[in-house]
Amino acid sequence: MCSIMGYCDSGVTFSQFLECFDRTVSRGPDDTRIIDTGKGLLGFHRLAIMGLTPSGMQPFEFDGSYVVCNGEIYGFEKLRDELIKKGYAFKSDSDCEILLPMYLEYGTDMFKMLDAEFACIIYDGKAEEYIAARDPIGIRPLYYGYGKDGAIIFASEAKNLVGLAERIMPFPPGHYYKGGKFICYCDITRVDKVTYASIDEVCKSIHDKLVSGIEKRLVADAKVGFLLSGGLDSSLVCSVAQKKSKQPIKTFSIGMNTDAIDLKYAKEVADYIGSDHQEVIITKDDVLGSLEKVISILGTYDITTVRASIGMYLVCKAIHEKTDIRVLLTGEISDELFGYKYTDFAPSADEFQKEAIKRVKELHMYDVLRADRCISSNSLEARVPFGDLDFVKYVMSVDPEMKMNKYGKGKYLLRKAFEGDYLPESILYREKAAFSDAVGHSMVDYLKEYAASVYTDEEYEKKRKKYTYAQPFTKESLLYREIFEKYYPDQAEMVVDFWMPNKSWEGCDVDDPSARVLSNYGKSGE
Repeated sequence: MCSIMGYCDSGVTFSQFLECFDRTVSRGPDDTRIIDTGKGLLGFHRLAIMGLTPSGMQPFEFDGSYVVCNGEIYGFEKLRDELIKKGYAFKSDSDCEILLPMYLEYGTDMFKMLDAEFACIIYDGKAEEYIAARDPIGIRPLYYGYGKDGAIIFASEAKNLVGLAERIMPFPPGHYYKGGKFICYCDITRVDKVTYASIDEVCKSIHDKLVSGIEKRLVADAKVGFLLSGGLDSSLVCSVAQKKSKQPIKTFSIGMNTDAIDLKYAKEVADYIGSDHQEVIITKDDVLGSLEKVISILGTYDITTVRASIGMYLVCKAIHEKTDIRVLLTGEISDELFGYKYTDFAPSADEFQKEAIKRVKELHMYDVLRADRCISSNSLEARVPFGDLDFVKYVMSVDPEMKMNKYGKGKYLLRKAFEGDYLPESILYREKAAFSDAVGHSMVDYLKEYAASVYTDEEYEKKRKKYTYAQPFTKESLLYREIFEKYYPDQAEMVVDFWMPNKSWEGCDVDDPSARVLSNYGKSGE
């Protein structure tokens, strides 16, 4: 990961800018550079992943224009070769160096040409204006707000803008900003033509496109590792990666010291694929001791996100402290495409698809945010193969009737696509268990017990009513909201709502986001 920031006018001092920008130095601890464009400031904290030499340092400059980008551009070599033919010269092996020449050559049409996870800010020196853009899923973070002088400000994280902007909002994924407007260049959920095909044809496409998405994310000039929970999604990523690697890949899992669920499954996968596997064991004190830190990193009060982030943050912290790995591949985004435990209750194929559209559009506020902050706060980079643009577009296009759970097993298409020697049958067809539960049921129980001890019933009722937006509805949600407000005062609207199952569906009107409260949880916690 890297961190970028742009104050798009001259109404901020260098010291003010630096103070706010340095709040995210953990995203890019290798080097820092801030430049004055003549009409504002652009900043870059670097975590060197591609093009490790000093020549890969940003901002990149070309004929009075500048760019800063936090991103990975896949297949950039082909784009660079085409630009070289047009007369452009390059000084580094950095993938992001192609962005300014692309902008000068294609304008804002460039964004839909990128196979990338990125957030960038461009200063067009000729037009004396700023352009910003974000990838179609929002895997790389970007926020915006307006200074007291009316200038728009962009930054990788909301914490960079606290104190500079009165209202902080996430930059919409799949959009670019130009001339005071946010313009959609790619709606990743839009289906122009539904894919009607046999189950074998669909599964072959799912297989091939996911393998391609994993393969391209293995390319890095820095060392790569893998988060392995023992669930279907991360296990598939690790299995495919191991097949593509000559040496044992390095995998990591985490669990409570009392009742870890995932550890045994992760070890089973690691033994099967032959990875170099390490376990991180955590305690009640680790969980409660990291809670405030995790919420300050996340910039959310959402119950699901906070719960799932604690284990992820602690495993990434251990990886940062004990290894020289810089890049982590993860299994996020599969559930949004293929379904959760609660989508088994979808009343129709149309409702299933609507729910998938909603979840993918909101990913940047929930699971993707979690992965980014837990990993980047430990000076690591996240790569998310299930977020591969070609893969996501294809799965969204598949006839939703086929994606519904009519098979007695959720996410059946994904499982069937990887039948063979990828995983043990027991893992490939293992019941879904949410990460926050599978780290150990005790982890969530400790959090709920702690929250219950903080407030009396009277205090809870009084304090929760202070919040009219996304009003807390349990003592746990109130605790998270109060910690959030300490670091991000009056910025609750950055998150659209609490992540919860679709309460309008029969069987889903619950008051806790854990799949444990659903009637179909079954053997998920075993």
